[in-house]
Amino acid sequence: MALSLPVVSARGLVKAFGSFTAVKGLDLEVHKGECFGLLGPNGAGKSTFIGMTYGSVARTSGDLSVFGLDPRKSARAIKKRLGVVTQDNALDESLSVRENMRLYAAFVGTNARVVDARIVELLEYMNLAHKADAPIGSLSGGMKRRLVFVRALLCNPDLLILDEPTTGLDPAVRHLLWGKVRELHAKGTTILLTTHYMHEAEVLCDRIVIMNRGEVSGHGSPRELIAQYAPGFVGLFDVQQKARVTEALSVHRAEKRTAPAPLETSSDFTFHEDASMITVRGPTLESLSSFCSARGLVPSQLRPSNLEDVFLKLTGQGLSDDA
Repeated sequence: MALSLPVVSARGLVKAFGSFTAVKGLDLEVHKGECFGLLGPNGAGKSTFIGMTYGSVARTSGDLSVFGLDPRKSARAIKKRLGVVTQDNALDESLSVRENMRLYAAFVGTNARVVDARIVELLEYMNLAHKADAPIGSLSGGMKRRLVFVRALLCNPDLLILDEPTTGLDPAVRHLLWGKVRELHAKGTTILLTTHYMHEAEVLCDRIVIMNRGEVSGHGSPRELIAQYAPGFVGLFDVQQKARVTEALSVHRAEKRTAPAPLETSSDFTFHEDASMITVRGPTLESLSSFCSARGLVPSQLRPSNLEDVFLKLTGQGLSDDA
């Protein structure tokens, strides 16, 4: 049985703005029915890539297809099959909720005979039915964000692009939207997600590409990325403990060097410092706990490594072996 074409495929994709190259030879595929995460710091090239997928940004070179179509030639056909949750809500404050949705449906060419029923269905889905005739200005920030999801789903898209969909939302609304994304994913909707919330990507995504300065720094499932780039456990310490932590690591390394027999790799640790926290990583929870107990250190947290640790390492802020 032949494999279906990827929903999105990029090969050697380049976008330059004058002398600045925002995307440098990007290779990636988004497969039908998966939730695919595109992560990276500001300026990594994520938004430029998304703009290229639906034709608002013209690529400089390389190959790009969406639904097997070239966005440079078939942007309108692609947009009819896309739903996009943009970073900005871009709702018309002078209109009601229902009027905003009707206006957008007309813009994207949704069948007028079914649009009102579709609006009612989606407002119910996003717990907004009671606000159907309310002016946009009366909605809370979380309600506006949920309404942008309604707008993106009006055309029953084959590909849903979520561009930082939960930025600035409180945890309750964020978790509500996570639940809706999971439901859509379970129904077979293909999802392309960008986010600065690493836990969000870890919870929602089947596969992830981490970009940095226009290039791919790492790719795989969340579990694969953690295992490859940041295995083990992490101890977090307040910066006031820096001197004690660095001294403990120096003593520990000196003992390793002078030991009659080599100490096992389970006793290896790495150290990283930022403005607010000291981080020590160990291969196992037992080795890290024993190290802290033996040196009289009290971490504020001991936890398994997560996708945030991977992100920091791959974007140039990783753990160092130097204490």
